[in-house]
Amino acid sequence: MAAQHSLPKDQNWAKAAANRVRLPIMIPIPAGEFLMGTSDEDIKRLQVKESDWAYEWYDNDLFDAEQPQHVVWLEAFEIAQYPVTNMEYHLFIQDTGYRLPKGWNGFRYPLEQALHPIVGVSKLDAMAYIEWLNRLTGCNYRLPTEAEWERAARGDDGRIYPWGNTFDPWRCNTAESAKKGTTPVGSYSPGGDSPCGAADMVGNVWEWTSTIYMPYPYDPADGREEQRTDERYVIRGGAWYYTRKLARCSAREGMAATHSSPLIGFRLARSI
Repeated sequence: MAAQHSLPKDQNWAKAAANRVRLPIMIPIPAGEFLMGTSDEDIKRLQVKESDWAYEWYDNDLFDAEQPQHVVWLEAFEIAQYPVTNMEYHLFIQDTGYRLPKGWNGFRYPLEQALHPIVGVSKLDAMAYIEWLNRLTGCNYRLPTEAEWERAARGDDGRIYPWGNTFDPWRCNTAESAKKGTTPVGSYSPGGDSPCGAADMVGNVWEWTSTIYMPYPYDPADGREEQRTDERYVIRGGAWYYTRKLARCSAREGMAATHSSPLIGFRLARSI
């Protein structure tokens, strides 16, 4: 596990570093209800349109982790338009000496991937980045909860994909796109954007959330929003390596907070 790094006491240094930080574009999401999870009707729709995998998933109870679909109320919050990029994370490493993500050569990312999402970072790494950014800027960024992530991805109408109920390989970076790696954030905008305008909510990279991987229904008061190092946390969105079956707004997986992968990154959220 990476050590936590505090900012130097030199306030002039801190001010100079803060001036180099490009604050993320944040999208406001109003308070309200939304449908979380996968309904039986969603499964039937997938079986009709995507029978090559949906019947097998149903027969093997793989939809169970996404059920039952239920109504969740959320307070207003903000979600970042894009995942955190290599260029943004690199400044964090320069200023703190934090450990390098897996996959970087030397002390930086490949130059042509400046605007690709950062990968190879654990949830603990993501939280260290957020702590650093908050200390520099005075902003209260955090990881989104699992519910906030899904609300930002699908809106309040229960759609299967950010753009609707039918998969389209031209709207996201999945195995069907045959990119064989990450793409610059926003490459599929605006066609692949969610109803609120967030880009890359499915495909490209999985994204860490602040939520422990537990069965539904989602209840933020049942302990799933506790921040621990010995739990599995929800990742959302699928990735370039995986097919469309995981590029759904309600698809969810759980990974150890210490786990890092070339398929997992993160984006920021903030309470209003």
